[in-house]
Amino acid sequence: MRKIAVILLMLCSLPLVAQPVNIENLRVWAPPDHVRLVFDTSDPVSHTLFSLKSPHRLVIDIEKAKWNGVLPSIPENNPLIESVRSAYRKDGDLRVVLDLKQSVKPKSFVLTPNRQYGHRLVVDLYDERQSAKLKKPKTLKAVTRGRLRDVVIAIDAGHGGEDPGAKGKRGTYEKTVVLAIARRLADLVAREKGMKPVMIRKGDYYLGLRKRMELARDQRADLFVSIHADAFRDPRVRGSSVYILSQRGASSEAARWLAERENSADLVGGVTLEDKDDMLASVLLDLSQAGTLQASHEIAGEVLGRLKKVGKTHKRSVQQAGFMVLKSPDVPSILVETAFISNPAEERNLRNPKHQQKLAKAIMGGIREYFRSNSPPGTLLADKAPRRHVTKRGDTLGHIAKRYQVSLASLRNANRLSGDRIRVGQVLQIPGT
Repeated sequence: MRKIAVILLMLCSLPLVAQPVNIENLRVWAPPDHVRLVFDTSDPVSHTLFSLKSPHRLVIDIEKAKWNGVLPSIPENNPLIESVRSAYRKDGDLRVVLDLKQSVKPKSFVLTPNRQYGHRLVVDLYDERQSAKLKKPKTLKAVTRGRLRDVVIAIDAGHGGEDPGAKGKRGTYEKTVVLAIARRLADLVAREKGMKPVMIRKGDYYLGLRKRMELARDQRADLFVSIHADAFRDPRVRGSSVYILSQRGASSEAARWLAERENSADLVGGVTLEDKDDMLASVLLDLSQAGTLQASHEIAGEVLGRLKKVGKTHKRSVQQAGFMVLKSPDVPSILVETAFISNPAEERNLRNPKHQQKLAKAIMGGIREYFRSNSPPGTLLADKAPRRHVTKRGDTLGHIAKRYQVSLASLRNANRLSGDRIRVGQVLQIPGT
């Protein structure tokens, strides 16, 4: 027994030989502003990056790694990568070399496992020239005065790329079906006179949530519509829902914008917060958010009403939550959960092009109805359409005048009102600005 114990002790004292990390796959995504490489790894990895010139290359050394997959072929239209190759070094490290079309600014990080993927090493490549431009402060495009414009609808297909979203039992990914619905909605908006669609995500790639907001604001969107497909552990749960930002979400975002107001030029209706004291900046932001939330709620109600005609809705009324993509203080924003992809029947519907078109038409119908009587001043819709407002619970004459940017007196005169009393359901004619 003593001999066995000594042998075991000797074995335990021997240095352990580290098992190589298996690199199982490499995926390459090409969003508009960078290229992303994702290595699927069996365990966390240690790695180093360095660049070479003449010709341009990026070298990725992955410590004690073994390549088990097949190197992907790089499409000719990839903006930064020409080809990819690999080899083993004498020390057991795996060297991956990217042959580049130009110099790049690389960033890398590791990700822990989630529901869809295991350990990952992510390498993002940015065009150095574009990166230099992005460092400059960005201001919104000026609106040309005296020229009527289209109402801009920003359409955001949720998830994408490395973030597939929910997955149905038949293997349907949320990112795929919502992009199909978003494209159909964009086609409908493009056919609508006086409206212009802007696709936030145009393909299968990842976009950060704040980046989605920024893209909508850069295009001076009048509405932001984010399209998703819900999931739940109980496959019997079904139905569509429409969300707007919660008051708590609005408050947390207001605090963030106020804290960073020196970098927030043009964030509130074209007014910079940089030179305002705390009280005035807070009031300006509160006013902007209050109007935006009110408009968001009305649009969401119109969309939900039409989704009820397409199929079952999960909730009878508009819901509120702190979704990041809904937090722009000056762009009315709604998030549409089209169905539960975890429900087999609804997954089947989401894959059906005819049902996708029905969902897109329902969303379009709600958008059309809202802007028919709430067209922003200076737009073609406001110029051509007769403006009227059907009063709802909570409306006041002063609130309606402010929304349409007309004087209280002109609103009274146009409707032959002697005072400010109005009733729910009353149709008010909106005078020209």
